[in-house]
Amino acid sequence: MCGGLSDVETIAGLDDAAELFKVLGNESRLALVWLLSREQLTVGALAERAGLSQPLVSQHLRTLRQSGLVSSEREGKEIRYALADQHVAHVVLDAIAHVTEPTDKGNEQ
Repeated sequence: MCGGLSDVETIAGLDDAAELFKVLGNESRLALVWLLSREQLTVGALAERAGLSQPLVSQHLRTLRQSGLVSSEREGKEIRYALADQHVAHVVLDAIAHVTEPTDKGNEQ
């Protein structure tokens, strides 16, 4: 390599992508992203649908908001949460599709 950067080191965004996967590396946060990929929801609705406590959902939403994955909008007394964009939904949905695909383990060599 003669003191130069490796191919991997020159790919822009690898650090940020690794951080994204760290944030998404939690089953509860994945569930929240999946739910928000379908519609905007309040903390209470997210908690009910995900089977989590409201304080836990709020904590996870804080992490997702700090990472720029989730946005919020006040509607009267309620705050509705939504995905900031659909890119993260594609990542999560593709990951779920990947792990639920049937595999042919009998033909491994």
